[in-house]
Amino acid sequence: MANFALDVTRLGFSALQAISPDLAGRAAFQLFCRTPSAKPKGARAKAAHAAGAARLAGAERFTLRLAGGLQAHAYRLNGGARGKRKRYLVTHGWGSSAAYMAELVSMLAATGAEVVALDFPGHGRSGGRFLHMGLAVETIAAAEARFGTFDAAIGHSFGGAALMVSAAGLLPGVAPVSGERLVLIGAPSEMGWLFTDFGGMVGLRPVAQASLENEVHRVTGRRLEDFDAGEAAGEIGRPVLVIHAEDDKEVSPLHARRYGAAGKGVRLFWANGFGHRRIIGAAPVLTAIAAFLDGDRDAGEARDENIKKDAEIIPFFELPARRAAL
Repeated sequence: MANFALDVTRLGFSALQAISPDLAGRAAFQLFCRTPSAKPKGARAKAAHAAGAARLAGAERFTLRLAGGLQAHAYRLNGGARGKRKRYLVTHGWGSSAAYMAELVSMLAATGAEVVALDFPGHGRSGGRFLHMGLAVETIAAAEARFGTFDAAIGHSFGGAALMVSAAGLLPGVAPVSGERLVLIGAPSEMGWLFTDFGGMVGLRPVAQASLENEVHRVTGRRLEDFDAGEAAGEIGRPVLVIHAEDDKEVSPLHARRYGAAGKGVRLFWANGFGHRRIIGAAPVLTAIAAFLDGDRDAGEARDENIKKDAEIIPFFELPARRAAL
């Protein structure tokens, strides 16, 4: 937030929680779930979006209907009855869209696979300005119901965490994604740090902060601490490739180390130098993903022998609290 807007917001929450901490927490949750404008800002973002939109220009487009009248948008490449082929799902991060994932989507489509790329609610062509983890997982389930079982799913940042939450069946009443393999790029391993940082940013006191976090349970049926994607990665019984950059300034590499320590089925690939956003289309990353999806279980084999040791001494509640555009 701009400084003036943040000052006004903090003042408003200070007054509201003095009257009702519960109401302040509920209002904070609505603000937390408000998504950025879908219009790209800045020359670099506009250029990236335009290039991505051009890559997706020939894709089929679908609307996925969700509960509560919300909707999501899906692109499909290589669809239709064209013989047996792999089917892949691609999910984006917070404040992003399928257009920013288009280089990855194009690489996957070039293998002949059917590729479905999502715009979550509040992003891209989906419209609206509201999203939370529950809605993201519902969107993933709606995509599988519409297009059929996926052979693998690839997600960036928030979209990667949503895939893991889905695969682990952490959301009550929502069918888990059935992909045989998962790829998580720059993905957080849990969400508590975001809520803590957001509450601090808008000036919530402890009772209002508790109310904010209780909204997660009211909306999804699970408590905030239950959404531990890092722990789930070792329990789903599927190969998982975790790709992260140690220079990622938005999602700490400690999240990748937590994933890497989750079990033998998790492979960790360090794509250092590509940060949080450029990593999506980096050539070494695309090569590692292609090899992993082709069945190479050693693709992205972690080179850090201390991953398990490091992760074991960093419980999730001690991860750095930073407000990231996921």
